[in-house]
Amino acid sequence: MALDVGQRWVMSLSSLASFMISLDSLVVTTALGAIKRDLGASLEQLEWTVNAYNLTFAMLLLTGAALGDRWGRRRVLAAGLAVFTLASAACALAPDAATLIAARAAQGAGAAFVIPLALTLLSAAFPPERRGKAIGLFSGVTGLATFIGPFLGGAIAAGPSWEWIFWINVPIGLVTIVLVLLRIEENKGPDNRLDVVGLLLVTGGVLGLVLGLVRAPSTGWDDSEALFPMATGVLLLAAFAVWERRATVPMIPLRFFAIRAFTSANLASFALFATLFGMFFFLAQFFQWSQGVGPLEAGLRLLPATGPVMIVAPLAGMLADRIGERVFMVTGLILWAVTLAWLALIAEPALPYLSVLPLLIVGGCGVAMATPAAQKAVVAAVPPHEIGKASGVITTFRYLGGVFGVTVLGTIFATTGGYGSPQTFSDGFAAAMGGGAVIALAGAVAAFGLPGRRSISPPSAQPKAGAKTPVA
Repeated sequence: MALDVGQRWVMSLSSLASFMISLDSLVVTTALGAIKRDLGASLEQLEWTVNAYNLTFAMLLLTGAALGDRWGRRRVLAAGLAVFTLASAACALAPDAATLIAARAAQGAGAAFVIPLALTLLSAAFPPERRGKAIGLFSGVTGLATFIGPFLGGAIAAGPSWEWIFWINVPIGLVTIVLVLLRIEENKGPDNRLDVVGLLLVTGGVLGLVLGLVRAPSTGWDDSEALFPMATGVLLLAAFAVWERRATVPMIPLRFFAIRAFTSANLASFALFATLFGMFFFLAQFFQWSQGVGPLEAGLRLLPATGPVMIVAPLAGMLADRIGERVFMVTGLILWAVTLAWLALIAEPALPYLSVLPLLIVGGCGVAMATPAAQKAVVAAVPPHEIGKASGVITTFRYLGGVFGVTVLGTIFATTGGYGSPQTFSDGFAAAMGGGAVIALAGAVAAFGLPGRRSISPPSAQPKAGAKTPVA
């Protein structure tokens, strides 16, 4: 795929920004032991070290996409990177667990202004017939970050100190900010008015929903601390849906969800990331708690899954341009479900690593097939001038899925096992992976709603130049 200079810069910088943001979603999982030791953190504080990032991330994703349309996507992307970089330094300097949690929340807020705009700028830089391969390359880099996060966290925790997990973001972030401002052209959405009421309703709704999900494992699903925020979140999201039907310039045109490909891809992506985050959260701990290895070795054991992501994702994206997204989304989720189900069947403290290795490779292939297919299906389902809004929606669904997966699989784990012994952890892990397999299969069913091969609309069918289609 020959790229012009502008496309190369957009591809490189959007992928680099996404890599750094995605890395931090799971990088702390193998360093939690070191953080507990150094900061005297409780188990609940360790959980919040992971969840605080995902909470603010999921809560503000749609806001980030909307502000990019209003104030300029390059400008808001750079601002998000600046917040993320400063918050990373605050994490590294945190003197106690409470400060670390607050800084992780600030990291997530900055990340929410980066990911949807990186995907928007990338999608806008390529014509529809070449977008799949571009998104495939982008997904490969993003997937690599997700898979190597636990390894890198374990390596740093076992080496210099866990603080360097965050210090490494500072120079990379500063360089990326400068290059984004110098090498990417500014562009805005087709209508620069901001739907303030919609923004407040959706932010509050997602906050309530995610906060309730995060609290449920420790308080119980029937406790008011979980039920009240979840119920409030659902009510606010319902009010948001009513408001968006009336809004002159809605944040999310509800007609998007009448498009079968858009809705199916978002539901399937939700299921994929729910099980992906849930699996890595527990598998990294399974290696340490049930099998007694250190954080570095636990990270190394997860590393083989990165190969398929880097190789298969670009190929899947390119082939999706020719034969459609459905076959890759369905097949990828089925492979992922088989991986989780097999882990559930064989999990035990004495499980040989060679029995896990092929599953990581097969599962990595499944994730690498499904991720770019979902992203391409969503952005291809809407007019080019509304790609920014569509990107915000699928990114929100992905990270809501991540919080949902860690929470639901965590509940299954807590009711069937625990941290009492290697065997009890293994029992809970097996049950959680079985639950993950069911969620992944549900995602595969949803993916059947995607169309087969999509014909590319001729130029005459695209919005006119006056619609301010983004350029990069």
